[in-house]
Amino acid sequence: MNGNYYQNPMFPGQGLNNNTVPNQQSVPSYEQSQTTYTPSYSEQSYIENVIRLNRGKKARFHITVPGSKEWQDRVFNGIIEQAGRDHIIVSNPETGEWYLILMIYLDFVTFEEPINYIKDFRNT
Repeated sequence: MNGNYYQNPMFPGQGLNNNTVPNQQSVPSYEQSQTTYTPSYSEQSYIENVIRLNRGKKARFHITVPGSKEWQDRVFNGIIEQAGRDHIIVSNPETGEWYLILMIYLDFVTFEEPINYIKDFRNT
């Protein structure tokens, strides 16, 4: 009937070959993840790492959302609060707004002051 397509359904907490997947107890909590970020020299020079190195600085984030007239070529101003692999969290003290900016839409970032950067990023 379905060609055995659903022969081995997967359920939450169950990985491939019935191996268990880590549960929420083994995932660091928000409080645990709020430590000061210190990049290691073995890290690669990814935009997320450069943005993390400049946490607390004011910046302008230039984004483009393809296919959207309203969100094409937008600029968000604010303070870098956090950065992850696929997002940046920015606060704007002038408006009180907070932005979650997706990296996929980020074109470039401008700063009004020198940025922190590790010159010796090593590509591993």
